[in-house]
Amino acid sequence: MGSKNKLKRFRENETFGNVIQPTREEALAGNFPLKGKWGSEFFKNDNPIVLELGCGKGEYSVGLARYYQDKNFIGIDIKGARFWRGAKTAVDEGIHNVGFLRTQIELIEEFFAEGEISEIWITFPDPQIKYKRTKHRLTNTEFLQRYKRILTPDGIMNLKTDSEFMHGYTLGLLHGEGHEVIYANHNIYENHGAPKEVTSIQTFYEQQYLEKGKPITYIQFKIK
Repeated sequence: MGSKNKLKRFRENETFGNVIQPTREEALAGNFPLKGKWGSEFFKNDNPIVLELGCGKGEYSVGLARYYQDKNFIGIDIKGARFWRGAKTAVDEGIHNVGFLRTQIELIEEFFAEGEISEIWITFPDPQIKYKRTKHRLTNTEFLQRYKRILTPDGIMNLKTDSEFMHGYTLGLLHGEGHEVIYANHNIYENHGAPKEVTSIQTFYEQQYLEKGKPITYIQFKIK
């Protein structure tokens, strides 16, 4: 993507009512105005709130919002020029139950209050295969504890990935730490039982993986 295109998308994001772009300094100040108030002040309802972490182009957040109009969805990514696509689609189609937050995932607790989130999706994250990158894996112990603090007591986690490494690493960690694995499958398109939104919504990159014959894995779990 050319720099002119990026700048154009950044400027357009600023005009979208469904995009929130705080600075890192604003996040760390500890007084983010929507924290604990996303339902009442952003979505203007009390429906459950679902996050997609590392939402990329925002296809999954928008797709889920189309399916579940009785829930609110927030796609989170640091790259605003990517989620511009999802934000624009939502604006163009009049989808009001989805928004986008531009920030780093490690700052998530600065934006959401304890128990404010009902469900979290992690879709096709960077598996960070090298050992020294373990701290950056979005399903490591530290990240799971961050998620637990903002989730409701019965909050659900979803991991969808093309990385067999990420799938195996996460399953091993979940079993080792005593978390509850609700569903796990190493090839969701060749097996039955996966929730409909797992197979019926596909990201741009997922379609490319499928064309190459890569299996797509999925885990649904609760953090204990």
